[in-house]
Amino acid sequence: DVTHLVDLSKEKNMTVTIHLEGWPSRIPPMSEPICLICKDPRTCDRVLTLTSGAVYRISFLCKDLSRLRITAEKGIGCMDIRWCQRKIYSLSVPKAITRLPIRLHKFIWKLLATDLINVEITSPSLKLQQHVQEQRCNTSYSYSIVSATPETELNVGMFCPGGSIEKIQMRNNITISLKTFGKGFINESIPQDLKMSFVPHIKDECTFTVSPNPKAKVYLQTPNWPYSLPPYVSVSWFIVVPSKQTAHLGFSQDRMGIACETGRAYVNIKEETPGAEEIVRREDELLPQPRNMHHNFWVNVSNCKPVDKTQLTLQFWVTFADKQIDLGIILAVVAGAGVLTAIGLTVYCVKKKKKKIQNPMVGVYNANVNTQMPGKKSLFRKGRQNNESHVYAVIDDAVVYGHLLKESNGSVAPEVDVYRPFDGPIGSLPPSPPPLSFRKDIKHSSNTEEEPLPLMDTDQDTYTFAHQKSKQSEDNGDANKKDKGDTSVPLLEDKERDGLVE
Repeated sequence: DVTHLVDLSKEKNMTVTIHLEGWPSRIPPMSEPICLICKDPRTCDRVLTLTSGAVYRISFLCKDLSRLRITAEKGIGCMDIRWCQRKIYSLSVPKAITRLPIRLHKFIWKLLATDLINVEITSPSLKLQQHVQEQRCNTSYSYSIVSATPETELNVGMFCPGGSIEKIQMRNNITISLKTFGKGFINESIPQDLKMSFVPHIKDECTFTVSPNPKAKVYLQTPNWPYSLPPYVSVSWFIVVPSKQTAHLGFSQDRMGIACETGRAYVNIKEETPGAEEIVRREDELLPQPRNMHHNFWVNVSNCKPVDKTQLTLQFWVTFADKQIDLGIILAVVAGAGVLTAIGLTVYCVKKKKKKIQNPMVGVYNANVNTQMPGKKSLFRKGRQNNESHVYAVIDDAVVYGHLLKESNGSVAPEVDVYRPFDGPIGSLPPSPPPLSFRKDIKHSSNTEEEPLPLMDTDQDTYTFAHQKSKQSEDNGDANKKDKGDTSVPLLEDKERDGLVE
């Protein structure tokens, strides 16, 4: 006899039962050849059950192994979400079972959790297809999903790989049964990708996340088909729409087909975009007509307590097409772009022209430009007219009138433009202003006249000169100082008097 190794040492909460086809309901007649399964040479039986945590070496006393089947069951539980929320469980058939020369009949996963913990099933690569009349499963295996509580049982549906459903979230305890059809399961079992995790409490009884193939038509229907959705149960579908496509949503019937004894039954449709309008229909209203959906959207079906013999069974479909850009939208966009371009050019030209006016080109003489270095008014509060910085208290006569002395008969010609310091006494008060005849053309500024800019020369600047006095003036300086308070006499005023005497 051939011995087969079955290693279940790394498995937990799992049982593997090897039995005849039709077990346990069918009992083989005595006329059929006996088919025994042995876990050791002395222990053989028609039904053999193996438990996890051990390694077995089994053999078969059977001429036709095709009469045998395998049924396995595995339990996964979560009593505290903190310990199992982030853990992902693989719902695939162990290799210890697939390597046996016996056909797998069914593999059952029982997912147990508390009331505040829910189950999430995902199929990232293969995705799941719901088995409906218009879209049947033709693979070698399928999944039957049932959500059960002590009070109610919800048959979520039958699913097979190769569809559009990426994720299913369900409340309560879940039972997932993998059932095979034919011998092809061994070859197709390699790419199994069904996974499960525990998630916090969800609002609806069941939520589907659907990401359809853009080239396929997807049919979806309410759980418990063909029987009615249980009373007060709410189910939702989240449909993902590709960015460059538009979804077309339609219902297979015109009405829900039920009458409510208590409460109301609703169908809600809403796109997942800001400001989207929500479409709501009650059980006594017509269902929405086929419509285009440009963004991801939700479809929700909520049941009431129906009148006897009325059932809520709803089916809808979704197709996709490339987005068609409206000609009016294109023209509006082009016109808007043209207007914005014109406005931008206008603003640019105006700013450029204003900049040219304000900032002349370097190297071009501009008489209107002030070449003075700008100064702060707070630092120079006096203008040139009321500032004494330009008044020279002592200037030698030879420096100012040297050219006149050169023309005279003097034997000694003084040096011109040579500064000679003044060693005599200087009065404490500033020199006297020039005579009226010298200032006759000067306009007096009113008190309200604005203060001139600092450090700027004007035509009204008055220069006062004081000349060196004689020794007699020096002797009388103190007396005059007492009488008049000023020892300096304007030079131009003396000249004017000399002219009158002559």
